[in-house]
Amino acid sequence: MSFDPATLRYNDAGLIPVIAQDAQSGEVLMLAWMNAEAVSRTLETGDVTYWSRSRSEFWVKGATSGNVQKLVEFRLDCDRDCLLVEVDQTGPACHTGRRSCFYTKVTDGAEIVTDAPMVD
Repeated sequence: MSFDPATLRYNDAGLIPVIAQDAQSGEVLMLAWMNAEAVSRTLETGDVTYWSRSRSEFWVKGATSGNVQKLVEFRLDCDRDCLLVEVDQTGPACHTGRRSCFYTKVTDGAEIVTDAPMVD
């Protein structure tokens, strides 16, 4: 069966959430958004391409920072309303310079930062 990005369930803005996960370690790196065109571009090029909600433009991860995400595997959930991209990540995935965007945990009602930035 061939895959058609139009068969995904996008929100009212035409976007679908995407979880990026390190293909080797399984670490969850970030959550971002794609539209149908970003899905197609990602699958065609292997360069993970998101839709920037704040800038209203395509965002190829690492195009300006060098912190590239190369697609290893592309998955969709059972409801077809969320995606998982397994990636080879170069450098930090987070704009704060950390490996993952999920560097803060809540323990006993307190926020604890678990990882320092890899870069300034």
